[in-house]
Amino acid sequence: MSAASEALLLPDHPAPRLSQLDVLESESVHVLRESAAQFERPALLFSGGKDSIVMLHLALKAFWPAPVPFGLLHVDTGHNFPEVIGFRDAVVAEHGLRLTVARVQDFIDDGRLRERPDGTRNPLQTVPLLDAIARGRLDALFGGGRRDEEKARAKERVFSLRDEFGAWDPRRQRPELWSLYNGRHAPGEHVRVFPLSNWTELDVWEYIRRERIALPSIYFSHKREVFRRDGMWLTAGDWGGPVGEETAERRQVRYRTVGDMSCTGAVDSAAATVDEVIAEVAASTLTERGATRADDQLSEAAMEDRKREGYF
Repeated sequence: MSAASEALLLPDHPAPRLSQLDVLESESVHVLRESAAQFERPALLFSGGKDSIVMLHLALKAFWPAPVPFGLLHVDTGHNFPEVIGFRDAVVAEHGLRLTVARVQDFIDDGRLRERPDGTRNPLQTVPLLDAIARGRLDALFGGGRRDEEKARAKERVFSLRDEFGAWDPRRQRPELWSLYNGRHAPGEHVRVFPLSNWTELDVWEYIRRERIALPSIYFSHKREVFRRDGMWLTAGDWGGPVGEETAERRQVRYRTVGDMSCTGAVDSAAATVDEVIAEVAASTLTERGATRADDQLSEAAMEDRKREGYF
């Protein structure tokens, strides 16, 4: 045994302790590398939101110094926050990434989709998403979903099989013992991969602080024109609000999630820094989607119903 090996076994050289964030990072990097090894044409869903930004940061780490071996895909509802779209494009340019954008508006213009009476476009994303998967012949999609977000997402495995129609069947999920992931799929099927499954919202924010990851400005407190609808502060704008007796007012808010403006609510907040956001999240008793996503509250099984149809 060499002197170096003996030194490692001495009691005064204990194994380094990994923090919670180290363990989560290691697991996510493993999932990303395992996916790159198992699939031929993966892509990373990238909206410019904090979870997809963290996922991209992990992908850059996982394959450094080589470039990320897959492209990005974003389904743009046409009602996304301008600050987030600008941030998305800046990140893509900074890292020289390939970005494919599937636009809901294109599908409305050519008659493949129709606007909903309630004005929200979030559920309309499924058709452009599945079209982009088919056009790109993608066999795996990385998503930023976490199990703590919502009960349907809590059911998802890290590798989640979708059938030839893009649909999810919870009964077809595979066991994932000892971090062994089964990516086998038939022609036409694909797999959704969730590297952040075991993270919480607080983990994500603490990792953002540790890694000094930049985010779109709307995650931090700012003044904005909003109006009240179904118990949420929605952003006033051309997408369809306020209407009728709804009135806009200027409030100090921030966003816990980013998505379609028609269904993404702001929260009253004075948290202007990452440390202040972490303190706010740690004290909150509501999940981020429970507090800010109107589309998840359409029914008890709203998210699961959409996932069965091919949603994220």
